[in-house]
Amino acid sequence: MMGEFENPFISVCIANFNGMGVIDDCLRSVQKQIGNLSIEIIVHDDASTDGSAEYIRLHYPDVVLLESAENVGFCVSNNRMVDRARSKYILLLNNDAALFPDALTTLKMEAERIGRPAMLGLPQYDADTGELADIGSLLDPFLNSVPNLDSERGDVGMVAGACLWMPKTLWLELGGFPEWFGSIGEDLYLCCRARLAGYQVRALGNSGFRHHIGHSFGGGKVKRGQLSSTLMRRAMSERNKTFVMIVSYPDPALQIMLPLHLALLMAEGLAISLAKRSLVPWRSIYAPLLPDLWHNKKRILDLRRQIQSTRHISSGQWFSAFLIWPYKLRMLLKYGLPELR
Repeated sequence: MMGEFENPFISVCIANFNGMGVIDDCLRSVQKQIGNLSIEIIVHDDASTDGSAEYIRLHYPDVVLLESAENVGFCVSNNRMVDRARSKYILLLNNDAALFPDALTTLKMEAERIGRPAMLGLPQYDADTGELADIGSLLDPFLNSVPNLDSERGDVGMVAGACLWMPKTLWLELGGFPEWFGSIGEDLYLCCRARLAGYQVRALGNSGFRHHIGHSFGGGKVKRGQLSSTLMRRAMSERNKTFVMIVSYPDPALQIMLPLHLALLMAEGLAISLAKRSLVPWRSIYAPLLPDLWHNKKRILDLRRQIQSTRHISSGQWFSAFLIWPYKLRMLLKYGLPELR
């Protein structure tokens, strides 16, 4: 049920940047949801240059369209939309994702079954191949996401920000996305923060959404038997995973893992640059990491103090969603060095 409501039940928040080729599929999937739900759709256009903002305004008059004069990134876009949202629940949805028809009803039923605030996600299917990509993710010791394919396992380390449901009250309590993250890894941050605060992060085993994985920033998936990514995506991912490790890892595990994590990243950067006979990966991904940590040290340490002071789970509970085997090593043995563009 679409249109203007005094008190809509769910606000679907869609961050759009140059999404002309995918936005119809996304918006129509929300409009075609089954069940008697009052749905508010909010789109934040992040200074698109492909005419998609004008297209949305013309063809989807019921959509609340927020237009940014400059490109501000995924975190700021979602923070602005949730501030505008009038509903009890919010769903963050990528513009390159499309919901199954029963997605919102399925999420609503699970939220009501749990009976307390929680972060929920749905099975993610590759829009190009139709294959199941994950049912949420577990985490390895270096905060790499490990796809969960077990429909019986609900409690996970994180669910993808491409389709992420929670009560608005929980978003406000957690403080939303850190705007200085920019893009990439913000879902990992919010899920880790929710778990540390004692809230469930759950992936449902039924319904789902289709996602053009890697459409927004390129890469992040296996193509033709090789892991493919972009320099920009990899740089943002490694930087923000490091930020999340510092703010979320309990002591004394952080004192052990952070130096090991940084040392292995530097070794990885040198190995990739030597193997490819190019300094571009080193200069683009790995060399900026330590300066970025130094530049943001006050933000990171202030956020760590805030998060750790409100932690409501033990270290054992925190690591219950982790797997011991490093996921990057597994992918390296299976696919070799990644293609970086």
